Amino acid sequence: MKRLIDLFKNKFFLVTVAFVVWMVAFDKNDLHSQYQYYTELRKAEKERDFYLKETTQARKDLDDLTTNPEKLERFAREKYLMKKDNEDVFVVVREKKAEK
Repeated sequence: MKRLIDLFKNKFFLVTVAFVVWMVAFDKNDLHSQYQYYTELRKAEKERDFYLKETTQARKDLDDLTTNPEKLERFAREKYLMKKDNEDVFVVVREKKAEK
């Protein structure tokens, strides 16, 4: 018991405990903030990977459209409903099911 009391009287121990409490709870870079920064970083990295993948796919599609006339025609027909002079285009719109 005397050792414990001597430990709490030791100024180096008290300063160390105060420093740890300050760093864990009161500092602007406390543990909670560090965890939030970490989760934001992971979210930003996932978004970066998603957009890099989408950019790569868009560049591939652009390359296909500029080099292959058949794919350009298909793209124009599907996205912009373009047609040849002797064709008719019918657009089928499906109704959404009513929710109960």
